Amino acid sequence: MSIEFLIYFVVFLFSIIVLWLYLRRIKGNDLIAEEKIDKAKVEGVHEPISLHPVINPDICIGSGACIKACPEEDILGLKNGRAVLINASHCVGHGACFHACPVEAISLRIGTEKRGVDLPHINQNYETNVEGIFIAGELGGMGLIKNSVEQGKQAVDSIAKKITKSHTSQYDLIIIGAGPAGISASLQAKKSGLKAIILEQDTLGGTVFSFPRAKVVMTAPMDIPLHGKIKLFRTSKKELLDLWLSLIEKHQIEVKENSKVENIYKQKNEFLIKTLRNEELTSQSVLLAIGRRGTPRKLGVKGEELEKVAYRLLEPEFITNKNIIVVGGGDSAIESALLLADDNKVILSYRSDKFSRLKPKNAENIQKANDENKIKVILNSNLLEITSSKVDIKLNNSDEILKFDNDLVYIFAGGELPTQFLQNSGIEITKRFGYTVKSHT
Repeated sequence: MSIEFLIYFVVFLFSIIVLWLYLRRIKGNDLIAEEKIDKAKVEGVHEPISLHPVINPDICIGSGACIKACPEEDILGLKNGRAVLINASHCVGHGACFHACPVEAISLRIGTEKRGVDLPHINQNYETNVEGIFIAGELGGMGLIKNSVEQGKQAVDSIAKKITKSHTSQYDLIIIGAGPAGISASLQAKKSGLKAIILEQDTLGGTVFSFPRAKVVMTAPMDIPLHGKIKLFRTSKKELLDLWLSLIEKHQIEVKENSKVENIYKQKNEFLIKTLRNEELTSQSVLLAIGRRGTPRKLGVKGEELEKVAYRLLEPEFITNKNIIVVGGGDSAIESALLLADDNKVILSYRSDKFSRLKPKNAENIQKANDENKIKVILNSNLLEITSSKVDIKLNNSDEILKFDNDLVYIFAGGELPTQFLQNSGIEITKRFGYTVKSHT
């Protein structure tokens, strides 16, 4: 046997071993992905509910870069050497996978072929069909803090090019919404020399402010106007709000809180904005930086108007020794109940027979809390009536009504889309099925 033949044989044998190991790993990945997909289908989290990635299998090379880039848990996996969706409904739409893919095999879409999503018409400059009204952030389909900050900045760049300094309106720009997109827009407006004001129906921070204080906000490196690039991968709500507040104070940004806009009227050369507090303001342009959830959805039950009823949880660390009812089955309801459970007696009421679309950690924690009697979970139930000292909960599968002592009620039933408000302003709304979104970040 010649030395050349021996070398060729060793190389051939080594290649066979490498190929066998590779195929074994692929098969292992396939089995893992299949198990996760089956589990996701059972738990109701396989189908997307909002913005989500769509993989083109003809282009995907299975690098796994998208999986590594995603900060969420098991949104994507590998099957047959290609990326696949697993827990699609957990996607928060930051687009990290889209940017990480080395061959552009991922697109971002809103809605599916079966499930449509109402979206306003906006062009590449963030302008709606109503000339002078712009939209940035979650309302336009791209959520997450980094995307919202970037869109707020870019929208103002487009607005600045259209403003004529000779106008007689009170403002160059009125920004509706004091969340990340609105704050970023106000800073960019200041940088561009525009006279602007923020009108916020609630308090500074928008959706971020409504998070429970201890909740961690997932974000990414972003470039904030008049401040520069910051890197915040895991930060608390307080840290983020402190940053917004410091920038607003430093650059003397005008903000009016508790000023919900009721109507936007297009007049001859300007917009007239009316608030529920009977304020009237005029502006050359308007930027809508409000969330898709709009106003918190109410249950319409007797006693819901009582002062002890709230639709968001603020400063849970100051709430102790209370009998509390939390209503809802989403992540916000679960996280709020868990935050309150250490120092209070908490009951969680949910209308369905099981939780669905929860983040894995939340599902694990609420099950543990229920097993350890830290939280009393009542599924298949609806809040029936609220009084000053009690609540009535009706079980859906019987006529039984449960009565509990109660001090506080927190309702997390989602929000009502601001569709009517947009249509009253003349903005066209279309239900999109599997609409591909172009990321601007």
